[in-house]
Amino acid sequence: MSTSRPVTDRDYVDALARGLDILMACANEPAGLTLAEAARRTGTTRASARRSLLTLVAKGYLITDGRLFRLTPKVLALAAPLASAPIVRTTQPVLDDLSRRFDESFSLATLVESDIVYLVRSEARRIVSLNLGAGSRLPAWCTSMGRVLLASLPVAERQAHVPAVLNPRTPRTLTDRVSLMAVLDRVGADGYCILDEELELGLRSLAVPVVRPDGTVAAALNIGTQSQRTSIETLTGTLLPALREAAALLAPAFAGRDLAG
Repeated sequence: MSTSRPVTDRDYVDALARGLDILMACANEPAGLTLAEAARRTGTTRASARRSLLTLVAKGYLITDGRLFRLTPKVLALAAPLASAPIVRTTQPVLDDLSRRFDESFSLATLVESDIVYLVRSEARRIVSLNLGAGSRLPAWCTSMGRVLLASLPVAERQAHVPAVLNPRTPRTLTDRVSLMAVLDRVGADGYCILDEELELGLRSLAVPVVRPDGTVAAALNIGTQSQRTSIETLTGTLLPALREAAALLAPAFAGRDLAG
């Protein structure tokens, strides 16, 4: 799903790429990153990370107290056009209809590197402590949508999207890599994924793939609900057919689109 250009391409701007990597690293840490952390997370030198960070500060995208670097509200301008993007205008009504019918929250996401990135969300009630919306990122390996997307990849390609170390999010998080790969095989065979309190305690979710007309998986659609309110039987018996029907309605909107580009 990656559309990264080779480093040898003369049109590829290394400094810009490093700056964007730094910006994304800061986006994943709202509390802020130190220079050392930014360098480590982006795989660059401290000197290179420092130049990128200070450039982003000068342009108003970051602010620093001399130690930590944090995003400023200016970055919101980068995401503003997404709300009116064709893919959002086409898919939002489908998610809104699901939310009205079931009084639950529904989301649509795609895979970018090791994360899922939220494209559209319709929230009926707040069920997680995370503030999720278009552009939000979560680790793919421990989310229902992420596992659906990973399961759609060739086995060898999955490895590149799963971190070497799987840090638990809750006591129920699956952190054994071999077991995770077996789960992905099962998700691929079943055509859906149920995640039960692995991302956050009390959260249960169900995801299905959104399959393009050519048979490739473009995105994942899920419902997030409280485990005490919605049983596994309700997820598979009532909500799974509804999600699959909605995914089929969404599929034509993704024809020919590379969402990770």
